[in-house]
Formats: sequence, structure tokens, C-alpha cells
Amino acid sequence: MNYENYDPSYPDQPVVDLYLQVWANLPAFRSKPAFVWVEDGAAIDAKSTLTYAQLNDSVQCIASQLLVPLQRGDTVVILCSPGLELVETIFGCQRAGLLSVPISPPDPSFTNQNFHHLIRALSQTKPKAAIAHPTYITSINHYISSSSSNKKLVHMLQSLHWISTVDIKAKDRKLQHSQLGPKFSPYKGCRAEDVYLVQYTSGATGIPKPVLVTAGSAAHNVRTARKAYDLHPNSVIVSWLPQYHDCGLMFLLLTIVSGATSILTSPAAFVNRPRLWLELITQFRATCTPVPSFALPLVVKRGGIDKGTSPIHLWSLQNLIIINEPIYRDAVEQFVNVFRTFGLNPSSISPSYGLAENCTFVSTVWRPCGNDVPNMPSYNKLLPSARLGQNDDELVDMDIIVVNEETHEAVEDGIEGEIWVSSPSNASGYLGHPTMTREVYYGRLKNKVSRCFLRTGDRGVVKGDERYLFVMGRCADVIKNHEEIHPHYIETAAYNSSPGFLRAGCSAAFEISNTVVVVVEMQRSENEIGVLRKICEGVRKGVAEEERVEVGIVVLVRSGSVPKTTSGKIQRWAAKDKLIGGKMSVLMEMRFGDYGDSFSSFGTIIGGSEGKGDYRGGRGGKTKAVVGEEREDIFLSFSSNGPLRPSLLSFL
Repeated sequence: MNYENYDPSYPDQPVVDLYLQVWANLPAFRSKPAFVWVEDGAAIDAKSTLTYAQLNDSVQCIASQLLVPLQRGDTVVILCSPGLELVETIFGCQRAGLLSVPISPPDPSFTNQNFHHLIRALSQTKPKAAIAHPTYITSINHYISSSSSNKKLVHMLQSLHWISTVDIKAKDRKLQHSQLGPKFSPYKGCRAEDVYLVQYTSGATGIPKPVLVTAGSAAHNVRTARKAYDLHPNSVIVSWLPQYHDCGLMFLLLTIVSGATSILTSPAAFVNRPRLWLELITQFRATCTPVPSFALPLVVKRGGIDKGTSPIHLWSLQNLIIINEPIYRDAVEQFVNVFRTFGLNPSSISPSYGLAENCTFVSTVWRPCGNDVPNMPSYNKLLPSARLGQNDDELVDMDIIVVNEETHEAVEDGIEGEIWVSSPSNASGYLGHPTMTREVYYGRLKNKVSRCFLRTGDRGVVKGDERYLFVMGRCADVIKNHEEIHPHYIETAAYNSSPGFLRAGCSAAFEISNTVVVVVEMQRSENEIGVLRKICEGVRKGVAEEERVEVGIVVLVRSGSVPKTTSGKIQRWAAKDKLIGGKMSVLMEMRFGDYGDSFSSFGTIIGGSEGKGDYRGGRGGKTKAVVGEEREDIFLSFSSNGPLRPSLLSFL
């Protein structure tokens, strides 16, 4: 379809919630499923469903109940587990005119130091109330009444007005629906100019930041995405992404704006059994599904194609939306080659780009006319995420340019620079960070009268006659060792050196004192020092041969040690802090080359890994390690041109 409005009598709405009222009052849509929730482990037929009429009635009830203890404009934190209850609550807060802060609820025992993001959100947003399931509220009250040493957290939890999801939901949707009947009433929810959502950034390059999103910018963003992906009431979406922010949240809104149906499950369900994603696409004949780029090789490896009892059919897919840069061509082609025999159409591949500061969606290279992966251009092993050609009307009000991040001048095509975006989808800024808001949201080209641009912090390059945009990586992550290189190239080369021992997508490369450090997760524990040493040497050799980068230190760590965001992005800044702070579960650390005395302190710092290792710096000498409950001394010689000092640390 070439038009955003599929029915001339159906006008675009200023906020997403108004679309819900429109659909719910159309006879053909009243009983149409809006959202379906599937739990893994149960039969797919045993699912929970919300029709458009049921969702609209539930949202109206929730909004009415919330405005009893609260007033329009108040801030509420939503602490609901993934599911339809979370969906209802998010839309209910918008209709009540509240500012909502959805975050993943930490374990209410708070025993695993899992509460830092909750404290951050409560401190920054200062909510008046928290919405949660009654069981969760009971656990919170138990924690408050216990003799917890974390007085700050206890005080924050005590100061909140806790609201049960059971109390604010309709007791009988069918009865309520029959009483209300199809009708329109004056809308009293969030206006287009109202900030209705605090969406936290993923934390890929720093501590997550609170982004202020207006109802109008969110509506514009999903309308733009609807047009770009050609979504409509016949579309069926399958998503297991986190529903609290970014793409997972956007697809909840996109479902309503498109009048589509979304099949939802949790990220944990996908990670535990990736085949579930394929089964849902097959069972519900999905036409669209968003997936992080890291998930493609995971599904190829652990998808259990031949292990399930139900057949896999992917012929219905029109949009396989790939998010989370970088998007490697080889990984996509491998996925297509494996699943082509299961009906996957290569023209469904939709490499895309987005970020929280622009609500989420920015661009996609996909077009309704089709563009097979083999025909897509590539640059430095990556696929493009946008086409910026002048005759492309898909980005009519989305201005994307590439700029020299130091001079603020637009660069010529073929030169890498920072991606800037100007659009009605731009969020309003960061809550409580006025200086950062000015720096990020008010970018202007030097010596040129122009609109304000959002500085994405992402590096990109435009190539070819059709001006394909390739998203290369994050500005903050660039390693400037002799020549600039994005760390994901080093991490990929490191994994390729020993794929039988290392975990794919679980490496972090960064600089310490002008030396390239690579931290790599092992698939399993390995107690042979000789094997570990060969892996370290292989990583160094593989990176040197593939990327011409000299690695100074290789650190092998246990599975799960490298920190990631909820969407699977590597947190290199956090990995660096964790390593320097001695909090990595290190199996072996090996140095290469002669870097002088400047690294002796680094060795001492690492040696305290979880309090189990004992490593004294200095060039040469003795390294001590813990193996089980016994200590053993390891003496290794080195030369200035060879390996300096392998050390087995915290090895159990």
C-alpha cells in the first residue's frame, strides 16, 4: 500500500490511545484480537487474548480507578511482569493522563544487588505511586518490615502509594462491555504535547538515561513505522522483546495504530527455547516480527529445527525486522540460507535502525517492492539500515545526515561520521539533565541555518547512488589504537579464532592506557592451562590477521560475566569497569608485547577478582592463582617480543 491512511474516513489521531477507541468501536474490530500472550511450556492453544473491545474497556476502567488516588499529570512507576497486564496498565496510564515509568520489576527480596535501576528510576522520576501485582506488593511490604540494611531503598518504597493491578482492572469485561456499548466520549487522556512516558535508554554506552517522550512524538513515530513496514489490520506481529522500552514497547503502540494483532511472549521464554519464536510465527501465520541481530545466529545454533514436534513454516513473513546494530551480512545470509527451505522469503529481511531518543524507529532499508539480501549492498561486512535517496518518499519528514562530530559540518558520502536525525519523533530530552539535553537534542550544523538535530551518538557512513546508510557502531565505543576501529570487529574476530570454546556475541573489546583489551566468555569451564593459553594466543593472532589490530591483553572469563543490556547489546563500559574493579570471574588473563611499568597497577587490580586471585604486577616474576581450594604457583618466562605474563585467576 502507498498510503498511510487505509480508509479515507479514518483520520490519523494525535495520540496512540485514540486509535484504540476508534478500532474498539468499529463492529468488525470489537472481537478482533489485539494482543495474545503465550507462555512457553504450555500448549500454544492455551493462550490469553485481549480483543480490541476488551482492551479498550479495561483501559477505561483502569484509567478511572487510577484517577481516584491520583491526579492527571502525576508520575507512576509500573512494576509489572511481561504480559497482558503490563499492556493494559501502560495504555490505562495514558488514558488517565499520567506520566508512566515502566521498568522491569526486580526480585522483591533485593538479595542480588538487582535494585540499582529501581533506585535510579525512583530517584530521578520521583513517582507518587507504583503499580504492581498484589503478590509483588505483598513481597515489597515484607521487605520493608524486615530489618534491611538498605535504608535508602526502604524509605523510597515506603514513600510510594502502592496500587494493585487487580484493584484497578474490570472484574467482568463482558458485563462492562455490554453496559458501555459502542460509543465515543470526550477524550480526557494525554494530549499530544504532554510528556506521557519516561523511557530509559538501554545503557549500551553508559548508565541508562531517562528520556522524556510526548504522546504526540510517540504517535508520529509509530505512524512512520507503520508506513515504512506497510502494516495494516491484516498484519500479525510476533514479538518476544522487552515491553518496557525501545522496540518492544514501540510494537505495542504500533499494533494499535495499525489495527493489527500481536502475539507476545517473554524474552526469557525465547532465550530458554529459541524455537518458540519460530513456532509462534508458524502457528499464527505472522507477517511481521522484530528481532535483535544477535538472535539470528543464536536461532541457527540453538533453534532446535529438527527437535520439535511441530513443523516450522515461515512463508507468511513479510517483515523480518532486524534491530540492534551492527547487522552483519554473513549472519543474515546464514539465517536466510538455513530457513529458506522452511519458506522464508529473502525479501522479508528488514535491516532497521532506531534509538530511544527518537522514540525508537528511525529507518529501514526494506521496501514493499522487495529487496533480497543478495541484492543489498554491504560495506565493511555490514548491511545498510536506511536509503536516503532523494526520490525516496519513505523518509519525507525524517531528516538524516552524517556529520563530523568535532566540527559539526556535514561530511561527504563515503566518509564516516556521527548520525544526526531531525524529526517530529524526536523526544523532548533527558529528565533532570538540561546540559546533556542541550548537547544531544539541539545539534546544529556549523555556519548553516538549519533545524535542530538529535545527535544519536552513532557512527554511520552513506554509500552508493541510492545513498544507503550503514550504521557502523557507537561513537563512545570507538577504539583509537593507531587507526580507529569499532570494537565489534575485534570481538567478532576474537570469537572466530576459537568458536568451539568461546561464546558468540559475548565478548567486549576496549582500551586501557592505549592498549587494546579483549574480554571473552568461555562456553564452559576449562581446567587445562595449556588450552587456555592457546585460546588467548589464538584470539590475539585472529584479531591481528583479520583486523590488523594488536591486542595487548586477552581475558578469558566464565559464561555470563560480560554485562549486556536487556536487548542483548554488549555494555563495554560496564565490562571495563567490572574488570578494573576486580568483579570479573576470570579464568585466565594473558598479556602480549612490552608495555612497560604502566600496567603493573592494572595487574594488581585484576588480581582481586571476586577476592580469589592474588596477582602482583611488575614485569616478570611470579603469578599466584587459586585452583579449587589449593594454591599453586605458576612460573612463566617471557620476552619483550612474546607473551608477557599469563595468569590464571579465580579459577575454580
